[in-house]
Amino acid sequence: MTLVLHSLALFLVLNLALGLVRAWSGPGPADRMLAILLFGTTTVAVLLLLAYATNQPALKIVALLFVMLAAIGSIAFVQLPTRLRSRKEQRHD
Repeated sequence: MTLVLHSLALFLVLNLALGLVRAWSGPGPADRMLAILLFGTTTVAVLLLLAYATNQPALKIVALLFVMLAAIGSIAFVQLPTRLRSRKEQRHD
């Protein structure tokens, strides 16, 4: 069973490598943000698989931290255009 879990974790890490290529060559900021969200969710999946395979509950806590960081990053990305627009309006006043 652990061989299957480790194989799945390796597959997800390879998926992260492909996501890195997409983040590097993404034509726009939205594509890059989706790649970053892919990193967050895939990292959580890898950590949870390894936590179960190696019986280390500390990895579950690390996975929870990655979930929170991904949520904060996506909120910051969504609010970025509003902040930039308000800064431009303040400069014109």
